[in-house]
Amino acid sequence: MKELPFTLYVVDDDEALRRSLVMLLFSQGLAVQCFESGEAFLAAVAPAQTGCVILDLRMAGMSGLEVLEQLRQRHSPLVSLFLSGHGDIPTALEAVRLGAHDWVVKPDTQQLLAKLPAAMDAARLRAQALQRWLELTPRERAVARLVGLGQPNKEIARLLDPPCSPRSVETHRANIFAKLRIANDNELGRWLGGNGWLP
Repeated sequence: MKELPFTLYVVDDDEALRRSLVMLLFSQGLAVQCFESGEAFLAAVAPAQTGCVILDLRMAGMSGLEVLEQLRQRHSPLVSLFLSGHGDIPTALEAVRLGAHDWVVKPDTQQLLAKLPAAMDAARLRAQALQRWLELTPRERAVARLVGLGQPNKEIARLLDPPCSPRSVETHRANIFAKLRIANDNELGRWLGGNGWLP
């Protein structure tokens, strides 16, 4: 199984802060790509790119929350960690409610280093989930979503475009469980619900 590329991004319009974060993260043996705006970041990163993005909440142009919303609309698997000033804490909490992994009060680099491993672990788990999902055929993905919604084989066979036999659905279901390493319908429903960013 070929691994999807994993990247750590920093998006902040403060050049001095970007430079210091890059030096800090490089010193930890981490490869980093930096962007001075949310617009530049979104233009450069493919929707299916896996990894972790450190996002400043307040930037000229798009805010960090606006970037997060764009990532959500693209079903991006990127895990986001927000940087906020003390006055931005309510907004940072809102970002977490909207799907961000966590937030750090800047410029607390020790807090960032403490929280980054968990964010990167979450990003690696997402990359593995995406990798397995992409191994499914388009037909298997369509079946998986209907199975996850609790539809019986006969109804799935009718809803598919083009329709097929319930026996074919049963074959697809077996392939889906094997490829995703999932045991049953309930587990598949939970897996899909926990990975709502899948394309």
